[in-house]
Parts: sequence; structure tokens; C-alpha cells
Amino acid sequence: MTTGSKTTTIFLTTLCGLLLTILGLMQEWPRFAWPALAVFLVGVPAVAFKIAAVRRGPLKVDVEEQRTDPPIERRELHVRHVALPSNWADYDFLFSATVRWYPLEVSGNDPVLNPAGLAVEAVLDRARLITEQREPGRPSLVQHELSGALSRMRPDPTGHLQAMAEDITLVLREHDQERLNRLAEVRKDKAVWEHQRKYEQSKRQYLSEDVLKDTGSAVVWWLSKNDDHVEKTVADLGLLAQLTSAANDTDVPERLRDLMPRPHDERPAPDTLQEPAPPLEPEPMPADLFEAFLDSMGFTDGDVRRPILVKQIADVIRTQDQHETAEDLLRRFDPPASFTPDVGEPPTSTHGTTDETPAASPFERKTDGQ
Repeated sequence: MTTGSKTTTIFLTTLCGLLLTILGLMQEWPRFAWPALAVFLVGVPAVAFKIAAVRRGPLKVDVEEQRTDPPIERRELHVRHVALPSNWADYDFLFSATVRWYPLEVSGNDPVLNPAGLAVEAVLDRARLITEQREPGRPSLVQHELSGALSRMRPDPTGHLQAMAEDITLVLREHDQERLNRLAEVRKDKAVWEHQRKYEQSKRQYLSEDVLKDTGSAVVWWLSKNDDHVEKTVADLGLLAQLTSAANDTDVPERLRDLMPRPHDERPAPDTLQEPAPPLEPEPMPADLFEAFLDSMGFTDGDVRRPILVKQIADVIRTQDQHETAEDLLRRFDPPASFTPDVGEPPTSTHGTTDETPAASPFERKTDGQ
């Protein structure tokens, strides 16, 4: 009889004793009935234990059989940043995970000196079979695929242990990820450019082969664009004919040339000109204009005051950073290097004045002589 059976027997006996005691008190049993009840409650469990022992018979307890099997010894090792090949050359995944394993009972005398190495090798072989078939553009997706494939214990090729992996992380090197991002941007830009190019080609083909095929097609297209405004379309017939001819690299038909628009400043054809157009005169230079000014003021060629005035004007122009114009004036009129006053006139200072009274300018002397 097991311990559970013994406990149940004692519990039931105690419960029956309480019920019989309550019944005896209610029925007012005689005094001799109470000792008999006590003997009954004690004897029933003893008889039950005896009968159970007779049925089981003698049993020898074997100490070896009582021993429980030793628990399976599990091991683990964390690996970091192991390079695994991808489907693209030179783009490797970096694999990190926790490798777990437990040894198997192997017949023969072949001890495993480094079970961790066998377990890691088995896990990496399983992972490499997956990564070498995947492109490096989506490492997170491949990471979840590896988490499912490596989550089951499987024996290694030698049969010494079973291994699995958990806490898997799969990434790319930082510079490889940057290159892939740039390649993705270029591919997307190229796709947009291809769509734009095809759109432009389609539009040009539509205009050249349909809209501007001839003047009639252009007129119909223009009429549909202007909501059936016939007057506007008729007014633009010459422009449409010119546009159609330019698109097809042909001359405007003779019947439509009178409808072509003419600019407001258009001159008549050469055969209608009565006189040849006068040649364009060159634009006068500053020295020419200044010479005309001197002649108009009476300072003709040979007048001694003419070079002096030119020298003064050249000095003024040179102060305005017009050196080229000043040199042109000096070359044109060839003034003397220095001015020598007439005999009998008082000497002038550097500013053309005496020490006491200002000297009369050539303009004033000419006025006095008149």
C-alpha cells in the first residue's frame, strides 16, 4: 500500500468514527457499545494494511533501481560578429547568437575534447546554407529566417551532440550598408529618369506623328484645345502652318504663306526697295566729340590755347579713372610737355595763379581781345 492509500484509509476511518459517535449520542447507545466502537475503528485500518501487505508480497528494494537518471547536461556559448557569405560577392553578414548543445551517448571510445567547437561549427554550417542564398539588402528578414531555422536541436555531422542557436542577430558592416543605401537611391533615381524619358519620348512621338503630322491635324488638335473657338483657330492658321512645317523640316505650303504672321517692323523685300539702305556709321569716339567741341568754341587747330586746354581736361578725366580716354586725347592733340607763359606775363603757380592775384585764363584773354 502506498503512502497515499494509507492516508486515505486513515481519513475514511476517522470520518466514519465521527459519524458513528454522533449517531450513538443521538440514539443513546448503552455504555458497553462505546468500547466496541473504539475497537472497531482501530481494527479496521490495521486489517486493511495487513491485507494490502499480503497481496503485495515480499519486495527487495534495490538501491540501484532507486537512483534517478542524471539530468541532461546542457552547455552554451555566445559567438559574435562571425562573417557569413551572402548572395553578393564581398558583402558578408555578421552573425551573432547564443549556441546551445547537449552531448549524445556514443558507442566506442571516441571522446569529444571540445564539444563547444562542434556545436558552433554545426550551427554556422546550418546558417551559411541560408545566408549564401540571400541578398544583403534585407538583413533583418534573413535574421528572422535564421531564428526559425536554428531554433531546433539537431545532431552535428559527427553525431556526438545536438545543437541549436537563439538570440540571433544578423547585420551588415556599416560601410557595406551605406553602399547599399546609395545603390538603392541610384536605382530609384534611374527608374524615375527612365519613366520621365519614356514619357517625353511618348509625348514627342504623339506630337510629331499625330498632332503635327500636317497642318490639318494641327488645326483639329488646336480646335479641340480651344473648346471649339473657331475664330481663334482661324486666326492662328498661319502660326499652325509654320509650326507644322518646322516640325517636319519642310517649307510652308504656298497656299498658306499669306496667312503667316508678319512682325510690325518687317521691311519690304529687297526687290521693292527704291534706294539702297545707307551704311551704318561708326559710333564717334570721345576724342572726336571733344574735337568738335573745341572747333565749336573757336579753338581751332593751330591755336596755342588748344593743347593747354586739352592737357587740363585730360588731367581731370584721369582723376575719374578714365586713363584710356585721357591718353587718347593727349595722343590726338599732342600737347607740349610744359606750358611756357608769354613774355611780360607774371609767372603762375602750380595751380595757374600768381602769388597775389589769379592769372587770367586763356578764355578770359580771348574775351578781352574781342
